[in-house]
Amino acid sequence: MESEAEAELCFPELLNISCRKPASRSRIVLLNILVSSVSVLTVALNLLVIISVSHFRQLHTPTNILLLSLAVSDFLVGLLVMPGEILRKTSCWFLGDVMCSLYKYLTSLTISASIGDLVLISAERYVAICDPLHYSTRVTVPRVRLCVFLCWSCSVLYSGVFMKADVTGADHSCYGECAIIVDYVTGTVDIVLSFIFPITTIIILYLRVFVVAVSQARAMNSHIRTVTLHRSVTVTAKKSELKAARTLGVLVLVFLICFCPYYCVSLAGDAALNGSSASYVIYLFYFTSCVNPVIYTLFYPWFRKAIKLIVTCKILQPGSSDTNILQRGSVD
Repeated sequence: MESEAEAELCFPELLNISCRKPASRSRIVLLNILVSSVSVLTVALNLLVIISVSHFRQLHTPTNILLLSLAVSDFLVGLLVMPGEILRKTSCWFLGDVMCSLYKYLTSLTISASIGDLVLISAERYVAICDPLHYSTRVTVPRVRLCVFLCWSCSVLYSGVFMKADVTGADHSCYGECAIIVDYVTGTVDIVLSFIFPITTIIILYLRVFVVAVSQARAMNSHIRTVTLHRSVTVTAKKSELKAARTLGVLVLVFLICFCPYYCVSLAGDAALNGSSASYVIYLFYFTSCVNPVIYTLFYPWFRKAIKLIVTCKILQPGSSDTNILQRGSVD
């Protein structure tokens, strides 16, 4: 009887302080298979986004640089965070306290960077739609790159401060687990800085963008038949900006739908984020990392063309980085 009890422990030699092995249930197994598949798909799709925007010079625009930054954080989620979450929830944690702290640090880093990227995307669309005359001078590639650098730098520092109290790994109740435990004060600060403030900013910016976009669309529809050739070019440009705003609006909306339940669980008092309900909302939040490149595929023709070039290895040809990928039929 004693040997059976020891067999259920993660570390049988530590009889009194070892965690028990998680129970294997068919529902959990199926969920893990699904999450593993999503993880692989997330890595593959976001890698395509990273290669596309990085390789083709024509895609080096302010908007696409922000999408590239978001794809990098999504790529890290699929490559490191999702597999770590599966290991943490379904088996004993044999990697030690240092790796547990590193995993939690990477989780906090990717979440913070994703939120920062969404705020920057919302701000970029706000300037493009609400102040188009000054967009080209205010939103330049060097400035956007600087903003992305600052976003990741702040995320690195914030995650370091946020996880500082957990570096020693002293929060685990037994050996063989990697629990995410946040005290009340730290959790409150995190909710304000990572949830309430950025979500409020994103919603306000996009409400303003929506109002202006609707008024511009009505104005274009009422004057579309009387414009000159010069004005028709302007109208086409405005339509392009509105389409980009709509696409990125869908991106932000999906992010909010999958993101809000994650912090709603924390607000409800599940600060440990280890309950079964918390597991589902965490997986839902990570799922956005896979959905984002799917949105690009549906709304951005250039991404579909870039995928074709990448899959057929045409990007290995000399001068492929100068391909006019935005022109219809450029990859045929």
